[in-house]
Amino acid sequence: MKYNKHIFICINERSKDSPKGDCTRKGGQEIRLRFVQLINKYGLKGKVRANKSGCLDACEMGAAVVIYPQGIWYTKVALEDVEEIFKSSVLGDEIVDRIASTQETWDELKRIRNK
Repeated sequence: MKYNKHIFICINERSKDSPKGDCTRKGGQEIRLRFVQLINKYGLKGKVRANKSGCLDACEMGAAVVIYPQGIWYTKVALEDVEEIFKSSVLGDEIVDRIASTQETWDELKRIRNK
């Protein structure tokens, strides 16, 4: 495996009138740049990668971040959450429960889409 951890940050853009919204308007670009800064700060370039991602199909739930190989999904991510996510899920293998996606997250997404 090339990277120990791989972070995908949605930066999908839609038209302003889209009911789904998009992760760029919810901070996706800034969130990705903060992950890159932390990777560099901790000397993890080449070991951890923060990738721009197209749609992860959860834009209604705010900025989406997925970390592999654990497969941790975070939704409703704000810039202020990035350092906590990084320290917990990138430097360690812990999950930030308050923003980690659960079955409840996906049920809420279904409800939003079925309105």
